[in-house]
Amino acid sequence: MIEVLAKLGRGPVFLAGEVLECVITFTNPLSASSTSASSEMLAWASAQIHCQFHASENRVALPPSDGSKHDVQAENETVFVPNRGERGQCILSTPPKILFCDLRLDPGESKSYSYCETLPVDGPPSFRGQSVKYVYKLTIGCQRVNSPIKLLRVPFRVLVLHGLKDYQFPQDEAVAPSNPFLEEEEGLKKDSRLADVATELLMVATSRRSLHLYNISNTRGKVGTFCIFKTVYKIGEDVIGTFNFSEGDIPCLQFSVSLQTEETIQEEFQRRRGQPVSFTVHARHQESCLHTAQSSFSLPIPLSSTPGFTTNIVSLKWRLHFEFVTSGESAGTCLVRGSQSEAVTWTGVEQMEVDTFSWDLPIKVLPTNPILASYVSQFSSTNSITI
Repeated sequence: MIEVLAKLGRGPVFLAGEVLECVITFTNPLSASSTSASSEMLAWASAQIHCQFHASENRVALPPSDGSKHDVQAENETVFVPNRGERGQCILSTPPKILFCDLRLDPGESKSYSYCETLPVDGPPSFRGQSVKYVYKLTIGCQRVNSPIKLLRVPFRVLVLHGLKDYQFPQDEAVAPSNPFLEEEEGLKKDSRLADVATELLMVATSRRSLHLYNISNTRGKVGTFCIFKTVYKIGEDVIGTFNFSEGDIPCLQFSVSLQTEETIQEEFQRRRGQPVSFTVHARHQESCLHTAQSSFSLPIPLSSTPGFTTNIVSLKWRLHFEFVTSGESAGTCLVRGSQSEAVTWTGVEQMEVDTFSWDLPIKVLPTNPILASYVSQFSSTNSITI
């Protein structure tokens, strides 16, 4: 028996273009019955990253796959196929890397190997939607002599920041601050600089503030104004907005604000022409506001959510969806006396004519620091299997 343990040291969330590093440890456990003859032998071990694409058959019409590309070796259990038994299509994969050949482990002995691979910048982000899914996994395959291959799959999350792959790092390393007492590999150095550049780009894009004022009105007149200071956010931030109903001509009885994503299948891949768009609500605020001069809301963007993106099959956009309930009567007739003898006692009317209308405000949601997103990730940094 051999235990295989895979650990992602920095966490299970990465930016596209970063280097994923995984330490894989093979251990022959020491037991009371172990003897010198209890040594274990592995023929080889290999690792590879791949992205699986899943599509809803009711919503997505994919083109027929090319049968000529089918690999007949995939049916052979002695061939390393990382996505063997996985649902969907493998749309992206890195070249496989061999960790070792002919490894012998005595009882209580263990060996560790480091796997490093740069995540492709041209792939989609991790996404679990109503119509499609993009799932990334690191698959480690190992085989005993004269035995079938065993697979250990390590799921992780990928965030894509557009424009990051076009950034050119300076060639002159002398201008960059460095520590002469530390030896740092070039790949890791570039990887850390990539994360720093991404953080700086995100800060610049989401820190710009400018006042955006919108008049809220229906066919009968003005209801109020809405104010928001920016429309570009990172996942994990709060969307904050304020309302001013003091200058409105039409009384607003109630409003609700929903933070939503809009999942749209590209027209050529739609199962039915003109099929409806899929919406997902991530946060919602509702408030009764009759005779309220000002109000506000704060909606958190979940760290586990997917920033907006577009592929050849699907696009994901973010928006604020507003719903307003206004009175069909003037503000003075909304309340009636509860008792003629007590002028200060008022009660609400039993029935009231109301009008409802909605409004959508597009916003832009970008990724955040992958280390921050790792704290709430559903994936574990450590995965294991026994063979």
